[in-house]
Amino acid sequence: MTVSFLEMWNASSKEECDSEENLAFYLRDRNYPENCAGCIQPYADSPLDGEQVGEEVYIIMVNKAERYCYFMRTYLIITDELAHALSLASKRGIDVRIVMPGIPDKKPIYRVMRSFYNEPAENGVRIFEWKPGFCHAKMIVADDRLATCGTINLDYRSLYHHFENGCFMTDVPDILSIKEDFDEMFKQCREVTEKYSIKWSVPHRLSRMIIRLFSQLL
Repeated sequence: MTVSFLEMWNASSKEECDSEENLAFYLRDRNYPENCAGCIQPYADSPLDGEQVGEEVYIIMVNKAERYCYFMRTYLIITDELAHALSLASKRGIDVRIVMPGIPDKKPIYRVMRSFYNEPAENGVRIFEWKPGFCHAKMIVADDRLATCGTINLDYRSLYHHFENGCFMTDVPDILSIKEDFDEMFKQCREVTEKYSIKWSVPHRLSRMIIRLFSQLL
């Protein structure tokens, strides 16, 4: 995580801190216990390298899921690749769920975001909205053994244009705590899958297409 921060710092600062002397101050050796369970792998995503690490991590987790894969997101403006992965996972019997805010922070963006509910819902992905308010977590958990938590949202800015980071976890005991948090969260949600899985009228579909013209700017 320190290395990721320094990379972002150098990309945005006029004064670089990449000399061996400066790096040595931040990258000190630390002795961590070797008997801990599982693995936690920090990762970062940069708009400067031409590789969408955040999106790739999400797609891999969806493809690896064998029983369930739960998302909690602030925004949902997904790419065709991720939408396809979610739909395929649902069609092969995976319980795919996405939890979104029940109360928006920005109403115009919220309208665009809801226009992306239809395709996943039509293909069996379950969509929930958290009734108490606006949720800002970006978490995924799958099969009680895979999870990730970080800053990477499901929108074009976060996936393609921002410096972002996260921690991927496998076989870590805390993954079960994340799953329990989701289970409690579902009790406070309203499911809107059926509402968005129906075929909408032509005027509504046309308005959705117009709204989506601006989606890559969000």
